[in-house]
Amino acid sequence: MQKGSSSSYSTFLLNNEWHAKIIGFLVGILMLAIYLWIIAGIVNLLIHLYSNFLSNWVHSAESMIKEVVIMLATLELIRTLQSYLTLGRVKVTFILDAALVVLIGELISLWYGEYSTSEVIVNILVISVLTVLRIITTKFSPDDI
Repeated sequence: MQKGSSSSYSTFLLNNEWHAKIIGFLVGILMLAIYLWIIAGIVNLLIHLYSNFLSNWVHSAESMIKEVVIMLATLELIRTLQSYLTLGRVKVTFILDAALVVLIGELISLWYGEYSTSEVIVNILVISVLTVLRIITTKFSPDDI
């Protein structure tokens, strides 16, 4: 940097302001695509629930639970992207929340599918470790200081 220049940095092509605008635009497009995907998932869920309500209710309930967990994981992803746009960084707690939702969804899918005991134990251990990490990051968060 030259003497007397501002505190913002410049990359080879873009300064910090343009870089932030481009990233914000791309993340916004990604969030719109995720919103559309959630809406399509809800419509698909309702259609399958209606069509399979009387004939194959048990299988329909299994797929509905799996799809709802996927949508919850997607909402956690949106929450992470929103925190990036507002804070300019991603909080570790949001990442842990998203990972927990995805892994709990995997545990639910193992419940309905054919699974081995070792897969379930590994999944439960990873969920337990992530839960402990989530508690630690919440307790020792620098935002509360």
